[in-house]
Amino acid sequence: MINESAVFIRDEVRSYLSQASAISKVEDVLLGNIASLENHPALSDSIIITLVNIEEESTLKNSKNWSRNSLTGGVDKASTPVYLNLYFLFTATLPESAGETDRPYQRALNRIASVIELFQSKKVFTLQNSPAFDPGEFEESLVNEIRLVPELYTLTFEQINHLWGSLGGKQSPFVMYKIRVINIKSSITTDAPLIESVDTEVNL
Repeated sequence: MINESAVFIRDEVRSYLSQASAISKVEDVLLGNIASLENHPALSDSIIITLVNIEEESTLKNSKNWSRNSLTGGVDKASTPVYLNLYFLFTATLPESAGETDRPYQRALNRIASVIELFQSKKVFTLQNSPAFDPGEFEESLVNEIRLVPELYTLTFEQINHLWGSLGGKQSPFVMYKIRVINIKSSITTDAPLIESVDTEVNL
């Protein structure tokens, strides 16, 4: 579900930035590790989407771990799903040789503004309201469950310093979003016997 969500967001950003004329081709928006920028020239002059953190949504940890089996009439027991928040960093990189003009930097700022506009105009992403996402390569049961809620995540100057220090690169125009909530669950279940009677006798 993590990969599906990342591709989902990438495709939506590609579509919106293309419509806004912020990019010349869809390949200008990529999933990648921004820390690899200096070693991969293909990441320059693009929007790079990097997953920088995964957080468990603790408020949803106590959901039920069973479901009714409609075929057998019994109960299937499974591990409780893990609900996750994904932190995506959207970075507008500059060309390898930006030259003396400020045009490349202005273009980067416009691209970041377009990313913010997308998430401001669309509060929830589902398969039904996102025609730009092509689910063809993914399992249908997974993509049908996707429901992504983006939230602008503002970093302090100290956090920004630590973030870019850990990424080992020069800071470029960026914005971070917390995408919540996706769930990860195993498809393997086990049969659990039905409780047919309760013994209330107390032995003293």
